[in-house]
Amino acid sequence: MEALDRLSDHLSTRLLDLNLAKQEGRKIIGYTPGGFLPEELVLASGAIPIGFIRGGNHDMVELAGAYICHWIDTFWRAQIGYGISGDDPYYSIIDLLVMPITDNHSRALMDVLDDNTAIEIFPFGIPHTKDDPAFKYYLNGITRLKAKLEEVTGVEITEIKLKEAIDLCNRERELLREISLARRSRKVPISSRDFIALGHGSFLADKQVMVEVLESVVKELEEPVVSSHDGPRILLTGSTLAQGDSKVIDLTEKAGGVIVIEEFAEGIKPYWESVNLDGDLMAALADCHFARRVPPGWFRPGRERLDFLVKLAKDFDVAGVIWYQLMYRESYKVESYYFPDILKKGAGIPLLIVESDYDSAEIETLRTRVEAFIDTLRR
Repeated sequence: MEALDRLSDHLSTRLLDLNLAKQEGRKIIGYTPGGFLPEELVLASGAIPIGFIRGGNHDMVELAGAYICHWIDTFWRAQIGYGISGDDPYYSIIDLLVMPITDNHSRALMDVLDDNTAIEIFPFGIPHTKDDPAFKYYLNGITRLKAKLEEVTGVEITEIKLKEAIDLCNRERELLREISLARRSRKVPISSRDFIALGHGSFLADKQVMVEVLESVVKELEEPVVSSHDGPRILLTGSTLAQGDSKVIDLTEKAGGVIVIEEFAEGIKPYWESVNLDGDLMAALADCHFARRVPPGWFRPGRERLDFLVKLAKDFDVAGVIWYQLMYRESYKVESYYFPDILKKGAGIPLLIVESDYDSAEIETLRTRVEAFIDTLRR
């Protein structure tokens, strides 16, 4: 797709562009993925948001062993490796790292970077329930973030600036949603690999460029689908799908499966909801990014996300679900024991659970299991 080529070209010079922006006085605000950081606030402050989504490198996971125990989730151990080693150059360019603390795994990154680097970190807690006190707690967190961004940038976040930023981010979400929903068609117009590349790109790209790329993709999708794979349709879900972690996608495609929809807590930016521009804008941000979004696996009660997965399975007419969890993400490990029954009762389809520690030694075992699952779905 031409639009994806443009995005790739843009990202290839992104570090250079960011360095030039810093020379002109703009601030670079890094953040960890999960959907709880309102990029709208960063944009309204005149700063540039950059999401840390790299993964898939077992060397970075191993490096983290010198700083933290082995029982931390694979993605977050990899982030420790990237942050400590400098292997991810984005860590060296940021002026502030905003960390929504979702659980002990993300907290481990904060603690290690705080003790071993000069990176300034702004943490705020994420409640694990969706009641009124939790909403107020989250709203207080992003209100403190707003003040911190104004301090770092020297720019007041006015209602006009915030509304403009919300409009831009809403447009990005609307386009991602439109592209994703197009995959309900029997002839899938865009591969999961390409859709995920768009999602990952949205963490790093200039927001206006990203919106233009997505608009171009929508136009390209209006063209008739000349050819489309007709293998079993798959829903791919799990805790984290990082940039560079394509193992399960590769194996599924090679086995003849067609991933038509994904749901992940981290690595896939939430796009199902938009921010309401009526009323108090900070409360509207909290409503979209916390109250109305599909919760991750560590929220309680956890049935909302599982019911959403069943709904996705039906809406996208999938034949099976691949549950891709990373090592030691205990909330997803727990859910993986009872969700197969919920899925079977709700959608009448099977589920395959696969687990990874970003280790190349896993590949043959994963290949055998994925191929067997896809073969079963074909029968």
